[in-house]
This record gives sequence, structure tokens and C-alpha cells, in this order.
Amino acid sequence: MAGKKVLIVYAHQEPKSLNGSLKTTAVDELTKQGCSVTVSDLYRMQFEPRATRSDINGDLHNPKQFNYGAEAWEAYKNGQLSEDLVEEQRKVKEADLVIFQFPLYWFSMPAIMKGWVDRVFVQGFAHDFPKCYESGLLKNKLALLSFTTGGGQGLYSEEGICGNIRYLLWPMQHGIMHFCGLSVLAPHICFAPEYVPEEERVRMLTSWTNRLKTIWEEKPINCTPEWYYK
Repeated sequence: MAGKKVLIVYAHQEPKSLNGSLKTTAVDELTKQGCSVTVSDLYRMQFEPRATRSDINGDLHNPKQFNYGAEAWEAYKNGQLSEDLVEEQRKVKEADLVIFQFPLYWFSMPAIMKGWVDRVFVQGFAHDFPKCYESGLLKNKLALLSFTTGGGQGLYSEEGICGNIRYLLWPMQHGIMHFCGLSVLAPHICFAPEYVPEEERVRMLTSWTNRLKTIWEEKPINCTPEWYYK
């Protein structure tokens, strides 16, 4: 949809990977729609995933005992966060849709992407209790997890050894995105791309393109325990 702004937070080391192709496909299709697309390519940026004292410019609120969460909150309020965090927060503020593109690592997102969340989604910017979930500070924005897995779809089922993938996504979709007020669209999952024929990988990219054509018409999923665990 023309005029919409999209941020793609991308975590993969190899541009020629399927994740790289999915990222490029999203940029091409959304740009074709007239959207403004920004990519945070975390590995290329050498994004620092560690939440440290370096994230706070100037004096600490409590120099006697360092508490990252409390200090980042104060720094955000006082305009004292490091420049890289201010820049990423600016991208999030401007976005109507945030797409997280990554390979599934240990039932979660890669460390560099989790570090992006830890450092960017600080209190005061993304949440500020009781301003969380439906009242989260990032409400009125959409979020979507697009990722690849190492195992086939059957492994992530009720009968599979990994269990229902819906449960696996609970910490990310509910505990991060929903907590911060983001409206969560259904995940886009490409199962085991390394172990399928080339034509199947092409089909995966075509499926992603087709979904993006109508992405602005989609309704968010229900991020409640009853929906996840019924």
C-alpha cells in the first residue's frame, strides 16, 4: 500500500541464503507497492547484541549499583541512549510494519536479533507498565516473524518431537511483540529449506511474494493463552 513504511530486521550471515532471498523478495514486493522499506541488516551492521554500560551516555542514575533496565529507562527519558539505539528506535517509530527475518536457532531468534530486542525495546520506548500488551507503547503497528527452520514441518506438530510450533513461538509473539503492543500477524515459516529441492525453495519465495501482495488486508492473530494452548 503506497505510503506505508516497513522495517525489516534481518539476521543472517549469508546474502545468498533463503533468508537473504526472503528479505530481498520483501524489499522488492513492498517497494513495488509504493511502500518505503528500511532494512536493519544486523550482521552487516555488526550490531552489538550485548546490553552494557556503553548504551548509556553520561552519568548513571545510580552509580553505586548498575541496573541495565533502570539505567536504560532513565537514559531514554533523558535523551542519553547511545546513537545506534536512537537510530534503531527511530526506524521502529516510523514503521507501520516490522518484519523479523531470521533462521530459527534453538527454538528462538539468533542472539544478534535477541540483542537488538534487548537493547532497542527499552522501557519508556516500547513498554512502561501498566502500558503493555494492548496498551503497549508500540500499539497501532504490525509485527511479523518470517523465518526458516532446520527441521521439516512434521517435527513441529502435536505429534512431532519439537511440539506444536505455535507453542514455540509464544515467547517471541506474545512475550515480546504483544507485550510491547504490536499487533502480531501470523508467522511466515519456511520449513527445512536446506533439505528440499530447488523448485521447492522457489515455491517458498513465490508464496512469500503472494502473501505480501495482500499483507495489509490481514488481521492480527489472537495472542492469548487460550488461543495458543487450547
